[in-house]
Amino acid sequence: MRKIFSILFICFFASAQGQELNCRVIVNYDKITNTNNQIFKNLESSLNDFVNKTAWTEKTYKAAEKINCTMFITLNSYDATNFEANIQVQCSRPIYNSSFTTPLLNINDKDFSFQYTEYQNLFYSPNSYESNLISTIAFYSYIILGVDSESFDLDSGTDYFQSAQQIVSLAAPSGGAGWSQTDKIQNRYYLVNNLLSATFKPFREAMFQYHFNGMDTMSKDLKGSKEAIINSINTLVTLHEIRPNAYLTRIFFDAKADEIVSIFTGGPSVSLDGLVDKLSRISPTNSSKWANIKQ
Repeated sequence: MRKIFSILFICFFASAQGQELNCRVIVNYDKITNTNNQIFKNLESSLNDFVNKTAWTEKTYKAAEKINCTMFITLNSYDATNFEANIQVQCSRPIYNSSFTTPLLNINDKDFSFQYTEYQNLFYSPNSYESNLISTIAFYSYIILGVDSESFDLDSGTDYFQSAQQIVSLAAPSGGAGWSQTDKIQNRYYLVNNLLSATFKPFREAMFQYHFNGMDTMSKDLKGSKEAIINSINTLVTLHEIRPNAYLTRIFFDAKADEIVSIFTGGPSVSLDGLVDKLSRISPTNSSKWANIKQ
């Protein structure tokens, strides 16, 4: 009886360790015609189970602590077990003492090809390469965990980024797009290597300043929170001076541009001297949005 109880306890404890992510995986197959759509539905179901039931860390997360995220996979072509797709990864986190959330990531990865056989089991092994599908999903799961952690505690995402880097090292020999430093400079290899590089430390500092010192203080000091967010943008300016047009800078503003405009177009006024010019310089693709910021 004691042995049975011990087995049940171990199973319960193991299941309680995982489920850090509250992730919705969506597979869009609108571009695929003249085929049985059931395989795409099964792929979506399998990926939802894989992401949400895998124990990505050894920490225990309560239901309210799970990280809300979305992985939106758009299938561009399909032949037997071969898929060509894009994957858009988004995540957000709650704002302290508020019912609102703030976006953390919005990455659109266009180099996502993989093989999948209907009903195949998906398992993540940290020490081996299983498939491009598993590696890509696991990679972005750790990126989400790391960026979320950094928004609360500077440098706390390092272990997660190192796990993502290990996935890159194991996947690179496969020859798949997005894993190699010889590939284009805005891919999964450069994403995680930049996150771990001392050169790009200002990105992590800006993430912490923006969220912990800025967004999380809005309920008690809105003016002070705006000033903290301006400080975070100034930190990104220092990164831009070292590495103009950095991939991490683009990632930051892909997630935050609309929110920044909203923050600085209402509420108590703060000095915005030079803010629009700085934003336009470090994120010129959003210049039309920055023009809506009012002094």
